[in-house]
Amino acid sequence: MSQAEAGADPVRFRDAGETALVVEFGARVDPELNARVLALDAALEAARNADSIPGLRETVPTYRSLMIHYDPLVLDRDTLLARVTALLDRTGAAPRIGRDWTLPCCYDPALAEDIEAVADWVGRPVDEVANLHTGGTYRVYMYGFAPGFAYLGGLPEALAIPRRSHPRPPHPASAILIGGGLAAVATLPMPTGWYVLGRTPERLFSEARPRSFLVEPGDTLRFEAIDVATFAALDARAARGEIIARADG
Repeated sequence: MSQAEAGADPVRFRDAGETALVVEFGARVDPELNARVLALDAALEAARNADSIPGLRETVPTYRSLMIHYDPLVLDRDTLLARVTALLDRTGAAPRIGRDWTLPCCYDPALAEDIEAVADWVGRPVDEVANLHTGGTYRVYMYGFAPGFAYLGGLPEALAIPRRSHPRPPHPASAILIGGGLAAVATLPMPTGWYVLGRTPERLFSEARPRSFLVEPGDTLRFEAIDVATFAALDARAARGEIIARADG
């Protein structure tokens, strides 16, 4: 049964210049839409590895769409569209089987620079804000903005505050962020309109590893609260290249 027959959101195809095709699965942040994105991404990755679609260069998954970069001198748009349509009918919404990660996170105001501001915004004590955050199960939807910057869904509704009206000064590396009803794990220091709710000693991005990105779209994350002393000890281990996050699956 095709996606259309199954009652799924209609798929839209949009050109991004002459060398990219965007496949849109919907217009919302939703696990089922993202599963369809990742299913097509996996199918195209397999085709590229098998060299069965010459001219296919790169795919870029987002919350609800997939951008497909191609060489128009090798692969014309109509042929690509026909191949993508055939893959959509075969892949359906089969989700990628992701891994479940537990990341340590320090919510002490010494490292969680904005947690008190968040607590004031939501009208709850700082400890309760931390407990709410650790109680969530977060889906890794995509990477973007900076190397290894992981955009997450699943933020508890009680913490769904808007982003800042103006960016704050650069946050530290490995900051845990919330804003606009979403969550994120940053990698590099940079100004942000998000709120820094905590910090993890884990490195989601490291050029020293064979796989630079630790987690993948479709994985789930949970956060485990640690104190400042534990953060310092784990941070030293992570700095030596040790992976300190726990993974299941």
